[in-house]
Amino acid sequence: MRKRVFIFLIAIAALGVSASAQRNVTPAIDRDPLLEADALHNLDVAWQAFGPARKAYKQVLGRFEETYAAYPEFSKIDEFLYLAGMSSYYLSKNEGKQKVNLKIEREREKYDPQKLREDAAAYLAMMLERNPESKYRENAEKVIKELKPAE
Repeated sequence: MRKRVFIFLIAIAALGVSASAQRNVTPAIDRDPLLEADALHNLDVAWQAFGPARKAYKQVLGRFEETYAAYPEFSKIDEFLYLAGMSSYYLSKNEGKQKVNLKIEREREKYDPQKLREDAAAYLAMMLERNPESKYRENAEKVIKELKPAE
């Protein structure tokens, strides 16, 4: 009987030690599954709009702004920042199939080329800060270097 109690106590102690050793030191971010699913959908639509067939950079920015305003903790926000940065960059050069009309006041405020260049650099820098090992790193660094004013 004593031997069983002793073995039981050792087993309990071992379980307690292993459980505490496995405890996660850095708490995980609680992600809302509904917001995560909605943001993932927006990212998918943004990728489709960004692609070579559509080049709808205004649409990409709209999806990004909507997602970032509602859910900045999105698990793939760094990927979205890349799309927003590159879309801003391309729009600043008036590339893409959705042209900017600077004669319209609302478009002039939102899509001013200088503002778009600043936004592109900020989005790409934020992307690199959040995910320095990003697969888009090389391209982002190249664009950021190009956007820096000559000294």
